[in-house]
Amino acid sequence: MGLLWNHGWKGTSESRDDFGADLYIYMKTINLSQLIKADGKYDLTIFSAVSIDRIEESIFQKDNKYFIKCLKRNKAIQAKPEELVRQLMLDKLVNEYEYPVELLDVEHTVNFGREKKFADIVIFNKKDKTSVYCVLEIKKHTAKDGKDQLKSYTNATGAPLAVWTNGVEINYYERLDPNYFEPLLDIPKASETIDDIKNEIFTYLELMQKDRLFEERKSLKSLIQEMEDEVLSGAGVDVFEEVFKLIFIKLYDEMESADDRVDIENQIRRLKNSNPELKDKEILTKLSNEGFRKLEFRSRGDAHHTKEVINTLYQKAKDKWQGIFEKGEPLRITDENHLQICVGFLQNVKLFNSNLQVIDEAFEYLVNKSAKGEKGQYFTPRNIIDMCVYMMNPKPEEYMIDTACGSCGFTVHTLFNVWKKLVNQGKAQFANFSNQKLTGEQKAYVDHVFGIDFDEKSVRVARTLNMIAGDGRTNVLHLNTLDYSRWEERLKDSSWSKTYLEGFYRLLDHAKDRKNPKDFNFDIVMANPPFAGDIKDSRLIANYEVAFNKDKKASKVSRDVLFIERNLDFLKPGGRMAIVLPQGRFNNTSDERIRDYVMSKARLIAVVGLDGNTFKPHTGTKTSVLFVQKWDEKINPRTEDYPVFMAVSENSGKDNSGDEIYERDEHGNIKLDEHNHLIQKHDLDDIAFAFEKWAKEQKLSFWK
Repeated sequence: MGLLWNHGWKGTSESRDDFGADLYIYMKTINLSQLIKADGKYDLTIFSAVSIDRIEESIFQKDNKYFIKCLKRNKAIQAKPEELVRQLMLDKLVNEYEYPVELLDVEHTVNFGREKKFADIVIFNKKDKTSVYCVLEIKKHTAKDGKDQLKSYTNATGAPLAVWTNGVEINYYERLDPNYFEPLLDIPKASETIDDIKNEIFTYLELMQKDRLFEERKSLKSLIQEMEDEVLSGAGVDVFEEVFKLIFIKLYDEMESADDRVDIENQIRRLKNSNPELKDKEILTKLSNEGFRKLEFRSRGDAHHTKEVINTLYQKAKDKWQGIFEKGEPLRITDENHLQICVGFLQNVKLFNSNLQVIDEAFEYLVNKSAKGEKGQYFTPRNIIDMCVYMMNPKPEEYMIDTACGSCGFTVHTLFNVWKKLVNQGKAQFANFSNQKLTGEQKAYVDHVFGIDFDEKSVRVARTLNMIAGDGRTNVLHLNTLDYSRWEERLKDSSWSKTYLEGFYRLLDHAKDRKNPKDFNFDIVMANPPFAGDIKDSRLIANYEVAFNKDKKASKVSRDVLFIERNLDFLKPGGRMAIVLPQGRFNNTSDERIRDYVMSKARLIAVVGLDGNTFKPHTGTKTSVLFVQKWDEKINPRTEDYPVFMAVSENSGKDNSGDEIYERDEHGNIKLDEHNHLIQKHDLDDIAFAFEKWAKEQKLSFWK
């Protein structure tokens, strides 16, 4: 401990008189993070440790309240969360952006006719110190609400730049006109111009350093929602199609820099070996950028030039990954300024080396909700997929299919799992979506995984992710899994055949009878089929045993029940299945016949009950994952008495509202993985590892 004015207090005795003549004691035990988080809408994510330390050292206590000396106003202010974020921003502007204090103002008056309001911080123009150059607003509201107020202040002052932050997220904008605010990478330092920011050479290394998803704790979904609010809602275009195209182009641009990423990772490994105490984020600042490719998916000063570059990238992406968009399909965001703003939103988002949840959340939002939601189908959370894939333990020689593939999480994560085994020659851990180059063995395994879905938009998403992950190859098909008797009719559709025929014939290679594709010889089936709704088509349900009870055909059958039988049909003897089902299938007395049917065909291996928050915010339906292995005389002989692995997840990684819960350290700070992504807090990995131990003890064929 020490006297207050010996620890960061630079004021005079007069400034101390704000609180009387008492002697106040400074306590270094004050934790800025705790003060900030007194209001859950604020955090310290965007600020450096050095800046946090400086502000922490200027906080003091009186009458059980905390105060801080304002950098600009030269007086003590109560240290409420919003004020602390403001002081951190002032510190950032002075010490990182190098703006002199005299060019800054707080609580700056903004005139709206007779009404006066006050901007949290402004930066004055260095050439004309009376005009506002940048408006900064510090809010605890949602980004949209905060931005609406920010825009009004910026328009009223005529400032060309605007910044919004709550300490967790930070948004930078250039005001193009009163209606359009273009996202920027950053605002200029005192010695820079706006054009300097826009036209700087930007490589994959900078993208890793400045990834918006990490730096601002944003989701791709939230950025797309902002794009809608800013541009797309009034642009007269199909939002799904056009955002899909932009993400498609962005993935291509990142893929073209794959060699740079490999070089960066090699540099990181070398520095880690010599400086093990350094974190990845710190290491990135020490790396060389020399010789790296310039990323092209960027918003430039000239909107026309931006459009030309993006259209060129789009054509190259279509040529590389064919079958996603027609050759003549254009970008339909025709307004150059609109396109430039959309590119600005996405340019600093790193899509590769994410866990796919990033992309899934965005596409789940974009995919036609009525087509998926009415049938009770939602994209499966990645931690559920990881658990299932790990427990099924796929082998390089085995074939796998997802019969209700959605965005193809099961197929892509099966690829990840086996690829790591091929590289490590052993056990696979969980992996991320990467733009790494594949070995010959890894490329060959791409043809071992298949996906089917009835929803065309979901299939296109799935094909894109599979094709990119699989170096241009995919077996994702637009088919109705349940209505297999009509598959051949799709061949009459030339457009369908052009895209899917090759993969369709590869699928039929695994059928026992190519002319009647009912039974297949797949080693593994994993699926999260749609729950809601009944099938009433008498022609269709006549193909299923479960539709009959004592030789009497039901008039309707639940969709997920038909999927149970259909998935078992896809399995060869000894093959294994993981399927997500509503909890009622496991305990409703009316479903006893269904359970008997399953156990007549396969051994019940495991049941994992999922937490009620797993599929929130979309649905709170209680679900479980059923794991079975089809009977086989050699590897899984029929028996009546055997043990079953049972587990219940108590933490899905989401709260009651469906928001993700993240791992935190002892100081309450969010933990990051090796790629600087947030680590979701859940117990599913533990369940997977416990199953592995149990399966080996039971000598199950696929875990021997």
